[in-house]
Amino acid sequence: MVTEKSPSGVSRRNFLQAVGVGSSAGVMFATMGAMGLAPTAAAQPPSTSWVAPLRSDFTLTGRAARKVVVVGAGPAGLASAYELQKAGYQVTVLEARHRPGGRTLTIRGGDSETDVDGVTQTARFDDGVYMNAGAARIAQWMVTMDYIRELGVPYEVFTNMNADAYIYNERSGATPGNPIRNRTAKADLFGYVSELLTLATNQGALDQELTAEDKENLRSFLRSWGSLQPDGRYRGGNNRGFEVYPSAWNEHGTPLPGPGTVSEVLASRVGQYFPFELNWEQAMLMFQPKGGMDTIYRSMVEAIGKQNVKFRSPVTGVENTASGVRVTYTASNGHARQIEADFAIVAAPPFVMRRWSSNWGPDVDAALGEFTAGSPAGKIGLQYASRFWEDDHRIFGGITETDMDLSKIWYPSYGYGERKGLVIGYYNTGANARAYADMTPKQRELRAVEQGVKIHGEKYRTELESSFSIAWHKVPYIEGAWAFPNTQSAGFKLLQQGAGNVYFAGDWMSEISAWQHGAFWSARYAVQALHTRVMTT
Repeated sequence: MVTEKSPSGVSRRNFLQAVGVGSSAGVMFATMGAMGLAPTAAAQPPSTSWVAPLRSDFTLTGRAARKVVVVGAGPAGLASAYELQKAGYQVTVLEARHRPGGRTLTIRGGDSETDVDGVTQTARFDDGVYMNAGAARIAQWMVTMDYIRELGVPYEVFTNMNADAYIYNERSGATPGNPIRNRTAKADLFGYVSELLTLATNQGALDQELTAEDKENLRSFLRSWGSLQPDGRYRGGNNRGFEVYPSAWNEHGTPLPGPGTVSEVLASRVGQYFPFELNWEQAMLMFQPKGGMDTIYRSMVEAIGKQNVKFRSPVTGVENTASGVRVTYTASNGHARQIEADFAIVAAPPFVMRRWSSNWGPDVDAALGEFTAGSPAGKIGLQYASRFWEDDHRIFGGITETDMDLSKIWYPSYGYGERKGLVIGYYNTGANARAYADMTPKQRELRAVEQGVKIHGEKYRTELESSFSIAWHKVPYIEGAWAFPNTQSAGFKLLQQGAGNVYFAGDWMSEISAWQHGAFWSARYAVQALHTRVMTT
């Protein structure tokens, strides 16, 4: 094969390899373009990795940076603007709401929110007390951690699972004042499952599957995992916890009563909660920014420049033009405005943008219509005068699971040792979230406290100082907690390509919807697609 030489005798291949070392994708594409070797933007395969655009992509190729309008100041929108501006793009962010973060909403004392029904709440929390009304936890493998560290946002451990938190399944026999500790429920379930597997092994039920050595290894594992007696039976163990824990001077501790029978343990249905901690999204260790989740997005706004982010500016139209895009919005003073740019990245809920004036065509509109509007989820923050869950129940962080309509109670992973604290008194979804959303804020509080008393006693009522609740499908311009995509559908693949000079981003445009991680990665790919196009045209 003949290799075409440059005038200096260097092969094109070697030259491109030299340029590629230490360079961004943009420089490489630009160099290929100058040599007539770059494929068109439409021919680019979907990227499988992230290469951030750089200012040098423009300075080294003599290209001028472009102007981009970003719609939405949630995680996807702000990450898009942040990455673009670092590379030298001129960026304007339009946000319909009065604050950044989207569903990463942190409520502090003095914050007010008005829902789509016109109901306004103002938080009466003390200084230093806050409620993460939306996103509240970050797994250590998520790209969210990279942005926190890059922005210099302090962070701390979020306790996602606590062995001393409770399980309270009222429909399966739990009675007021008698919740079961997570560790006790797990010990009993694992114990009886181990006993049953041991019996099956001993009786030859697994002979066709296991060798004699396999069976002995299995028995050894089950004796440890289930705290079995030498005869292979489960009768309880120290891993269940104690009624009074051991101390000193021959105080060996008082064991908990029980366990119940295998039938009683299975009937309690506690096992449905244990896979949660093994879930790839939820497995410990998890983290949270200090001071509230929205500190990430406040920092991003600072990095982008407050002058470049316009709040209270809801968009009403996004249209492709011959030279770029035109975005119509209502300014904070109530006047209609238009802004023109080379490109737009739209990071709004798909069902919201379908109401805008657009010319991206019926196929794109139908693809956006694949997402169901109004996915319900709700939370309530309950501020208490004392941290009785720590003082009386010895629960420091974590989650109590229930089969009641409040679903979960979250204990704070911050403020340890302080006098006051805030509990998430319910975190529910689906029909339960809709039922709570239809109540007044006071009714939500009363309902949550009425059920919480069954677990924590009267202090759950008498120590309460204030509350604030959220119903996500009633939050203006958001109108739902999440929207899960069919990533294999033709419509989803169409949205990945964008529409003319418009690109789409959001957790709903990712493989991991309902997480900031998904929003960030969708933003990265939108930015990468836009930048590749700029560098190859």
